[in-house]
Amino acid sequence: MEKRRDFVKKMAITTAGIAIGNKLSAMSAKSYRNIIGANDRIYTAVIGINGRGGSMCGTFAKQSNTRVSVLCDVDTRTFAKAIKTVTDAGQTDAPRTEGDCRKLLEDKYIDAIYIATPDHWHAPLTIMGCQAGKHVYVEKPLSHNPHEGQLAVAAARKYNKVVQMGAQRRSVPVLIQAIDQLHKGLIGRVYFAKAWYTNNRKATYLKPGTVPTELNYDLWQGPAPRLTYQDGLIHYNWHWFWHWGTGEALNNGTHEVDVARWGLGVDFPSHVTSIGGRYQFKDDWQTPDTQIITMDFPDRKSLMWESRSSNGRKIEGSDRGVIFYGDNGSLDTDGGGYKVYDPDGKLINEVAPTMNQAIQGRNTTSPDVGWDSLHIANFLDAIRTNSRPSCDVEIGYKSILGMQLGNIAWRVGRDLKIDPQTGFILNDPEAQKLWSRTYEPGWEPKV
Repeated sequence: MEKRRDFVKKMAITTAGIAIGNKLSAMSAKSYRNIIGANDRIYTAVIGINGRGGSMCGTFAKQSNTRVSVLCDVDTRTFAKAIKTVTDAGQTDAPRTEGDCRKLLEDKYIDAIYIATPDHWHAPLTIMGCQAGKHVYVEKPLSHNPHEGQLAVAAARKYNKVVQMGAQRRSVPVLIQAIDQLHKGLIGRVYFAKAWYTNNRKATYLKPGTVPTELNYDLWQGPAPRLTYQDGLIHYNWHWFWHWGTGEALNNGTHEVDVARWGLGVDFPSHVTSIGGRYQFKDDWQTPDTQIITMDFPDRKSLMWESRSSNGRKIEGSDRGVIFYGDNGSLDTDGGGYKVYDPDGKLINEVAPTMNQAIQGRNTTSPDVGWDSLHIANFLDAIRTNSRPSCDVEIGYKSILGMQLGNIAWRVGRDLKIDPQTGFILNDPEAQKLWSRTYEPGWEPKV
C-alpha cells in the first residue's frame, strides 16, 4: 500500500513534466530545425539507395540548408527512382550518380555520407568515410562483428568526425522524456527490460544465377571474401546469411535493445545466453527466425529480447516494443508514446504518440518518417556544433555488442561469460574467434 501511495504521489509530481514533454514531442522536424539555427549548408552523399536509402535520400533532401549531392549504388537500376525521390522532396537540382563509393569519398565538397548498404559494409565504409574527412550517418547495426565496431569508434575519435548510428528513437522527444522519467525514479529502481520483434517473413531459397549487367557484384561484396552469385540473395535476403548479415537480432532487435539498454542505464553485460533456431521453414536461412537473447548486467539488472520473424502474432498486443519493470511499477513503449502502470498492473498514465502517422513497426523502409527527420536533424546539428549526436558511435557500439554476443552464443551453442568493463568474451576461444571475421585480401579495415 505504501508503494502504491508513493507511486501516485510521484505521478502527480511528474504530471507537469509530462505535459511539457507532450508539447515537446509534438515538434515537427521543421520546428526542430528552426531551433538548431543552421547556418552552413551541408553537402551529403547517400550510399545504398535500393530500399531504406531510397527513402532516406528524400528525407535528407527536405532538411534545412542541406543538399543531397551524390547518390551512390552498385546497382544502376536504383538511380532513376532515387533521383525522383530527391527532386520530389523539393531539391531543385538533381544529384549526380556514382557507382563506386570510393570515388565519391575523394570528393572534397562532400561533408557527410549516409550509409544504407548491407551490414558487412557498414563499419568498413564508416572508417573509410572518417579517414576521407567525412561525417557519417550509418544505419544499424554499426558493424557486422564486434571488432569492426571497435574500429569504427576508434576512427570517429581519431579523425574527430561525427558518427551517428541509425537508432532513430534516440531523437524522439516523447521517448527521451520517458527515459528521463525512468532515470528519475518514476517506477522505482528499474531492474528488467523485455524487448521484442515479430514479423511474418517467408521462406528464402537461393539458386545459381547470372549476375545482372546493372549490378557490380564484386563491389557489392566489397570487404567480404568472394562467393559465387546466387539468385534470391540481393537486395534483401542477405540479412539471413552470416557472411553478409547479422540476422533479425541486429536487423531489427538493435532498435528495441538500444532503448532497453538506455532505460536500464547499463553498458556491457556480464553474462549472455541465446536459444532458438530456424523453425518455421526448412530453407536456406542460416540465422534464427525464432530467438531469445538474454543479458545479465552488474547491479542486478537484466534484459531479454524475443524474436519471431516468421510468425505474425503480436507480443503484448504490439508487433515490437519494450517493457521496463521497476520495483514500483512498469512502463511500456513502442518507441512513440508510452504507458505507465502501478505495482498492481493498473494503468496510471498514457502519453500517446505525437507524430502525424501511425508507427509501422514492420515497415522495412521506415516505421516513422518523423523519427527519421528528427534523427537526421540531430546529426546535422552535431556537425554544425561539433558535438556528439544522440546515438553517437560509442552508444551504438554498446547497444549492438550485446546482440552480437547473443548471436555468437547461439552459434557456439552455449552461454558466454563477459567482462562487464570491456564487453570482451572470457575463457572461450571458439567464441572469441567470432569477435572478428576474415576479409577479402586488400579490404581489411584499418584505423
